[in-house]
Amino acid sequence: MTTPRRALVVVDVQNEYFDGVLAIQHPPREQSLANVVRALQVAHEHDLPVVVVQHQLPEGAPVFAVGSSSWEVHPEVEALRRPTWKSVTKDKASVFAGTDVAAWLTEQGVDTITIVGFMTNNCDIGTAVGAEELGLAAEVLSDATGAVHLANELGKVPAEQVHEVLMVLLHSNFAAVATTDDWAAAVSAGEPLSKNDLGTSATQGRAAFGG
Repeated sequence: MTTPRRALVVVDVQNEYFDGVLAIQHPPREQSLANVVRALQVAHEHDLPVVVVQHQLPEGAPVFAVGSSSWEVHPEVEALRRPTWKSVTKDKASVFAGTDVAAWLTEQGVDTITIVGFMTNNCDIGTAVGAEELGLAAEVLSDATGAVHLANELGKVPAEQVHEVLMVLLHSNFAAVATTDDWAAAVSAGEPLSKNDLGTSATQGRAAFGG
């Protein structure tokens, strides 16, 4: 079994997701934040490369306006910042779109990214999908991420359902999904996380629901 060369990718852990219109609803945002901090501590203990990403929009934007409180990294993450961290801003869902993150990860010899931060239903899934195109394995920490309630012309879905469905979807193909504790154990052991695949997930789905 090959030991993964991991990097921790901290996606948009910004004030907007705690007290703005995009405040995370599930899992509880303070719980998710505590697990992001835990993941950063594990990364430091094991000398994993860390990328901290901020979503950034122009001045005057209703959210993530550059220089605003909404745009700032949450203080609990900022307090842990180290000179070795890679810091980057983006304006699209994937952390790879329009940034040099992919090139930096290559320089670090990374083959696996661990995604924490927000939101499950936008930037996290966008980053996991983007990793596939780059040949990077992806991990998502289910309790260090989070979703919001969604409603539009097609219906309404509570954040808990959004988050849980996307965790199942990601684990079926795009990423290995695990809790922060299970990931920390895998890092300590130098082992990859187990991941399902689409064929197996579909077969198990038919067994569960028929069709």
